[in-house]
Amino acid sequence: MTVTADRSASADPRPDPAGPSSADVIVIGGGTGGYSTALRAAALGLDVLLAERDLIGGTCLHRGCIPSKAMLHAAELVDGIAEARERWGVKAAVDSVDWPALTATRDDIVSRNHKGVEGHLAHAGVRVLHASARLTGARTVAVGPRTYTARRGIVLATGSRPRLLPGLTPNGNTVVTSDDALFAPGLPESVLVLGGGAIGVEYASFHRSMGARVILVEAADRLLPLEDADVSRHLLRGLKRRGIEVLTGALLTDARVTADGEGVRATVRTARGESLVLDVARLLVAVGREPVTDGLGLADAGLGTDARGYVAPADWARLETAVPGVHVVGDLLPPPSPGLAHASFAEGLLVAETLAGRAPRPVDYAAVPRVTYSAPQTASVGLTERQARESGADVVVNAMPLTAVAKGMVHGQGGVVKVVAQRSGPVLGVHLVGPNVSEMIAESQLVVGWEADPADVAQYVHPHPTLSEAVGEVFLTLAGRGLHQNA
Repeated sequence: MTVTADRSASADPRPDPAGPSSADVIVIGGGTGGYSTALRAAALGLDVLLAERDLIGGTCLHRGCIPSKAMLHAAELVDGIAEARERWGVKAAVDSVDWPALTATRDDIVSRNHKGVEGHLAHAGVRVLHASARLTGARTVAVGPRTYTARRGIVLATGSRPRLLPGLTPNGNTVVTSDDALFAPGLPESVLVLGGGAIGVEYASFHRSMGARVILVEAADRLLPLEDADVSRHLLRGLKRRGIEVLTGALLTDARVTADGEGVRATVRTARGESLVLDVARLLVAVGREPVTDGLGLADAGLGTDARGYVAPADWARLETAVPGVHVVGDLLPPPSPGLAHASFAEGLLVAETLAGRAPRPVDYAAVPRVTYSAPQTASVGLTERQARESGADVVVNAMPLTAVAKGMVHGQGGVVKVVAQRSGPVLGVHLVGPNVSEMIAESQLVVGWEADPADVAQYVHPHPTLSEAVGEVFLTLAGRGLHQNA
């Protein structure tokens, strides 16, 4: 895999031989959780050392969030041209996709973000060592040939990698993971996406927009199995409308690169027990991610992992492990941490402020938004309807299709707003499916996080005509003041 990015700061992998051998805080890993910890700790006056063996920014910046959303934006433009032609009478067509030009724009966005983060760290006075690091004790870290001592604490932020299937080896071309799918050569004519979580759905959506035949296979009985069932249902409807073939309750039983090396022959057992043989140009494995702890030296600091490989904190309020002064952020954390970049930012802030002697509020994981950037998009915060009912709450639910408001009709892509609340009590969850809902969920984060009642939201006016108007309408109805929606 090749990522075009500025590596000038990473050219010399040796630790800084002239610098001091101690720091207030030592952070191992320079992804979103690690660098946010370092920046906040430095802003609070702490001396910070950050060790990163690859590129600052981690998976999110270089292989995940940023490059994938750049590509998904390009996909939106392609979809918009199709909508203009088919729905609005604008006689336009996509002649071709200039793959090198598209990827050059993506890489420029990544590179500028990378330089920006490195610049922030330098300005904050964070010492960055570009080398592998491992624990040698509860307060000591070996980086290259030197050992450094942490006066206040160590932060583990080594992230995650794609989970692989036994016997299926990625080759960067015909068999790829979410880490290298965007960097594989060219656009395939057909793709089998294995995994119907957020990552798999996003990649399925992108490849379909770019003209590929897409088969999406998920072992669970629905897509996005951790989301509300109605989110899964509306998402499935939207993906099928776009021509994506979706197989839920299905398992990959065999996959082999063809003799000519140009594709993959896969066998899938469907929910009905049928055996399907699928010939595709590319197999994309998106069955989840696993924590990276190999070589970290956990045992030397008196630490271990749980059965799933996570480093669980003994104190979630401080994200501190059973070894005092050793904290953990990001993808190393087990649930309820969702393994999302924006959650790791919050975790980094929390740990930095804790190490600085402050008493920050714990991360409210129930109020962390979850977004899938497919077409249609999904965005949720809080409890699903099932979770709310299983909690014993007296639940009331209201849902409204986006096409019930004028702006939803303009977009013409379907979708829904669903609110789960406690009867005569606070809102417990908000779930959205449709165009641009990733930009609409922040309001609902505050609603859930501040434990607002539907009536608290209903008193505020949502702009007309917008998609967010549907959110306001759902709360109006729950508050007994329904306008365009019958109670």
